[in-house]
Order: sequence, then C-alpha cells, then structure tokens
Amino acid sequence: MLILAMPSAPRETEGMSELLSRHRAVMPSWLPLYYESPLELVSGSGARVTDSEGRTYLDFFTGIVTNMLGYDVAEVREAVERQIARGVVHTSTLYLIRSQVELAEKIARLSGIPDAKVFFTNSGTEANETALLLATHARGSDEVLAMRGSYHGRSFGTVAVTGNKAWKNSSLSPLNVHYLHGTDHASPAFRGLSEREYVDVCVADLREVLDTAAPDVACLIAEPVQGVGGFAMPPDGLYAAYKEVLDEHGILFVSDEVQTAWGRTGTSFFGIGNHGVTPDAMTFAKGLGNGFAVGGVVARGDLMDGLTALGVATFGGNPVSMAAAGATLDYVLEHDLQGNALRQGATVVQGLRELRELPCVKDVRSKGLMFAVEMVDPETGAPSAPLAGRVLEAARERGLLVGKGGVHGNVLRMAPPLTLSAEEAAEGRDILLDAVHAVAADRA
Repeated sequence: MLILAMPSAPRETEGMSELLSRHRAVMPSWLPLYYESPLELVSGSGARVTDSEGRTYLDFFTGIVTNMLGYDVAEVREAVERQIARGVVHTSTLYLIRSQVELAEKIARLSGIPDAKVFFTNSGTEANETALLLATHARGSDEVLAMRGSYHGRSFGTVAVTGNKAWKNSSLSPLNVHYLHGTDHASPAFRGLSEREYVDVCVADLREVLDTAAPDVACLIAEPVQGVGGFAMPPDGLYAAYKEVLDEHGILFVSDEVQTAWGRTGTSFFGIGNHGVTPDAMTFAKGLGNGFAVGGVVARGDLMDGLTALGVATFGGNPVSMAAAGATLDYVLEHDLQGNALRQGATVVQGLRELRELPCVKDVRSKGLMFAVEMVDPETGAPSAPLAGRVLEAARERGLLVGKGGVHGNVLRMAPPLTLSAEEAAEGRDILLDAVHAVAADRA
C-alpha cells in the first residue's frame, strides 16, 4: 500500500473556511466548535490572544478554565525550556522524578488532608476515574452519589456519574449512581425556600436516598461549583451538612476541584473550603499546568495506598508537565492570585448584576473569578440557548471571548486568568454588558 506524505507545515494562504472543511473531514461530528465562523488562535500574551487573521481578543474563558496565569508567562515558559534542554521529556513513574515529588509535597501540604498522598494523571477525567476507583475499592461497593447538573469527564466511568444529559452519551454504567439536589434552588420545587430551608430539604432527601435506594454507598463525588453546568453553585455549607450524614454511614467524599482549585473562587484555595469541609480526596487538573496536560488526585494516605494491584499513569507526572505545574503553583502562591481573584471578580460581577433587570437574564452569579449570566426567553422565561449563542457572538465582535454552559446550554460562563488586572476586569465587564444589552435590544 502506498502511503503519501502529507504536508506538516502550516498553509500560509489557507483561509478559515478551508481549515474548517479539513477539520470536519477528519474530526468527530460531536466535537463542538464555538462561533458561526470558528476561530484559530495563534498567539497570546497575558490575558489576550490573537487569531490567524490578526485580530486580538481579551480572553475570559482561557482554554476552558485552563490557562490560569494567561499566556506566555515567562516563569512557566522558562521552567519548561530548562527541562526540555536537559533532553529528558519522559521517563515514566518507574523512575524517580524529583519535580513530581516536590510538586506532590506542595499539593499534599496545601490540601489540608491528613497524611495526604498524590497521584498524577493527564486530565481531570483520569483524575476522577482514579478517585472513583479508590473509593469503590475501599468501600467494596459500586454505589456512588453524584449531583444533578454535574460534569466529571468523558470516559465510561465519569460519564456514568455526570448529571448533565447534554454530555451523557450512554445510560450504560459501570457504577450504580444516585443523583442528589444541591444546585437547583431556583427550580419550581424549591424556589420559595430560604437558603437554610433549601439545605435542610437537600439533607432530608439525602437521608431518604440512603434509607430507600442506596444501602451501601462508596462515595459522593461533587464539584464545589459546577463548571460545565454553567457555574451553578450550591449554598455554602451544603457539603458540610451532607458530610455529617455521609460520616454517619462511613461514606467517602470526593471533591472535584478540576475547575475550582488554586484560589479561583477567591475565598478559598480549594473550592470545597467554602463549605468548611476537608474531603477524603480531591481531584484536580486544568489550571495547574497553565496549558500543559496535568491532572491528579490528592487523598488520605490510607485511601490512596488501599489499592492492591499495581498501577501507573504512563505520561502522568512527566518531567515537562511537572516543571510547568510547579512553576504555575509557585506563581499563584508568590503573587497571591487567590486575593486577586477575589478583588477582580468583585469588579466584574458588581457591574454585571445590573443585567438582572433585563427580561432575558434570569440570573448573574459568581464566586471569585468564576461568573455566569443565565439567558432566558423574555416572554416565556424558558432557558434560551439561542440567546446565549447570540451574546457569545456579540462579545466576540467586540473583542471578548467567553464560554457557554448550563444543562440547557443557556449560560454564559467566564473564568479569566487569575492574573487579570483591574483595567482588564473593567474592560471585559463593559464589553459583556454592551453585548448583552445589544442582544436584548435586538430581541425587543
């Protein structure tokens, strides 16, 4: 069989329409692209990126909450370059990796989990798979509690515990999953309740689930803020109330910190800290590598050591990703980016709250540098993905990149770099305000 070599160099004169056609020919149909005319981002600096046609944007979505420090950060770049210059980009975990040990020591200390140990993976999906394996093995049970509206990854096990049908390809499952309330306070069943009453009802429902449908649960896995779910947020303290019940039954608690770790919420270094809870395990990924592939689990030492079979992650903890992650975490701590997330998040959301007066906006919510605007049909109040899509386009036209999410695809979600300046926070806020008002006026 004759195999023809394909060009590997960029086609300098190729337009976006040709690249889009090539993409559709070889990439799966279920791999979504933003915008009616998709973007190719080719360079970046700080909080800004530039596309292949030379237009620069303020980036409020950062590679799906991944470029936590922004773009072209010297400390991260130089750490990676030093490692590559040594000629060792991979050894596997069958050998000692100094940077892996050093990073694990920092994460274990920061986690607050007693006698913590760390296992590195390549992604949040793998991290959550590992946590589920630890919990189900420790408890000898396939029963897992998860949250309605949640998202935990695209693999067989993590799809099974995902409570968002837009990202759930199969009802087949290796796990026996029961879904809890916690981020649906605005639903018709609960909207008349105070926050305290809502927590009480959720806890009563958990007890009912354990008494009637789930006799032998391994763990609860939950996001402190639901990322793909449109930054839906349980009331602070809900998971503390849940954990009291879980502890009565010996049920483990796994906090999915893939989008909420490293100070992004502003008020806590890990998102679960806002609930006053120390979980048995936490998963992480995304922002830690500032664009380099890294994920992992930090868990109680006895829980981590409980597996009886051997295990590795071939690329997990590789020297290059560890160099990037170590430099990123040091930068976060040395520059108090948690404090900056709190300050700049307040700048953005205080301006966005005026949008609640519009008939097409149901809610504006935030926690640190995570904020969302929920779009609805102004006549019916029903979730409106088309309106969210129009705001997405309008923001791009004005030079701002944002994301989408929510169970119904009607939520604009934003997570700028933790290095965002006050001027950039105000600029992005004002662009988004203008975009939403323009779409609302056009709708009227």
